[in-house]
Amino acid sequence: MPEHRTAPHPEWVQMYRQGLTTTQIATTAGVGQSTVRYHLTLAAATESSIRDDHRNAPRTPPVTRITADGLRNLDDTVALYRAENRLPSSSSPSARERALAIWLVRRRQDHDRGTLSATYSDGLKQIPGWELRTRKTNDEARWSQRLQELTAYMAAGNDWPRHKRTDTEEERVLGMWLHIQRMKYRRTGLDQEKETQLNTLLPGWRDGRTRGRPPGSPNIQRV
Repeated sequence: MPEHRTAPHPEWVQMYRQGLTTTQIATTAGVGQSTVRYHLTLAAATESSIRDDHRNAPRTPPVTRITADGLRNLDDTVALYRAENRLPSSSSPSARERALAIWLVRRRQDHDRGTLSATYSDGLKQIPGWELRTRKTNDEARWSQRLQELTAYMAAGNDWPRHKRTDTEEERVLGMWLHIQRMKYRRTGLDQEKETQLNTLLPGWRDGRTRGRPPGSPNIQRV
């Protein structure tokens, strides 16, 4: 015996008011679109405002589409963070890094709208605070922290840290940070104030290890 429905069906009317289309309502209810339209027509005959409510209902933007390029961007962004403890910069001389920075800005916008796909969201969770807009402040604080850590590392009698074939995770992190500062200096891209701090706290930082000196030997660079 077929189910008897009171027309207009109040649940369908409410769904329509909230912005759902007749196709979506019909799919959810498991009925034909013509049946849904019949009920909505009856409802509109006595309460015309449901049409305006439907048109004015907030529409949820579609979730970010996952693409092969997007997944590569995700992997490269996470890899950059792991290697250099930072996010891609829109002012980088590397076109690839600038592209990653633009991609990440768009993912932040998706995050704010609530349309970021779960795949991108889960991947970016590996970068604490990636969605924040205060990255410059955080990056500056992290730079000062690394400077202090390297100063303490060298004061303990260690050699200049390497960024490859390291003995410890601490050496790898500090070595990578120092390697980046040297590259920036050679490209004249290092901030003058930061260069001054490095020159003051870490004399000889631009040269590093004495050629041929084995790892673990006394740090003769320090005064």
